[in-house]
Amino acid sequence: MQTDLVVQHINDWLKDYLTNSGMKGFVIGISGGIDSAVTSSLCAKTGLRTLCVEMPIHQAPDQVSRAKKHINNLKEKYANVSSVEVDLTRTFETFKDSVPKASSHENEAMSLANTRARFRMATLYYFAALHRYLVAGTGNKVEDFGVGFYTKYGDGGVDLSPIADLMKTEVFELGKELDVIESILQAEPTDGLWEDNRSDVEQIGSTYEDLEWAMEFEEKNGDESALTANQEKALSTYRKFNKANQHKMQPIPVCEIPKMLKK
Repeated sequence: MQTDLVVQHINDWLKDYLTNSGMKGFVIGISGGIDSAVTSSLCAKTGLRTLCVEMPIHQAPDQVSRAKKHINNLKEKYANVSSVEVDLTRTFETFKDSVPKASSHENEAMSLANTRARFRMATLYYFAALHRYLVAGTGNKVEDFGVGFYTKYGDGGVDLSPIADLMKTEVFELGKELDVIESILQAEPTDGLWEDNRSDVEQIGSTYEDLEWAMEFEEKNGDESALTANQEKALSTYRKFNKANQHKMQPIPVCEIPKMLKK
């Protein structure tokens, strides 16, 4: 991949989109991970107003420190970057105390993980409305269009997606091109939504490299007769998540009423 040209292409796209929208800048949630680091770097590189928002909810210390270090690095390089921290831990705990306990611990844990992402989405749109900014999404191609590994109306609730046509490994390539801090480049990917700080691989069951291979295999309608055991596992994992998460990746279904019934 010609990373310098890809960066320039996204840079131009971001500037054109913002100009045509009539809005004044970008707002991005910063997690301490590679996707938000690359997205915020790309927005900052436009020279347009870029607001980085930290939104910890019982966050692991290493995630918080990476996020802060990345933001400080951006602010040193780009005068158009500003930042704000909104600690949502108390809000999250108040919500937990306000809703009834679930009978299934697993279902409750998943629901609360998604709730964290939705609180963050609402916070980003608060600042977006306040400043007339656009919320820049941080999803990559394999997450957004392959396995649907994001929260519906959480981190999936955005105005534009600068890196959604890039695989996770390509996002890391862009991270190096954009001089993202080394601690983020070396960090194991995680969505940061769980009390035990489980990684993405632990949640999904396959690495991003294997999922990317499976996604490309499906798109090419490849021959399954000579697959290795690891490839079979990756393909099975990919298909399971892809099928289960179609409700996220497809447009919201609309019940169309026959015209004769509306007369």
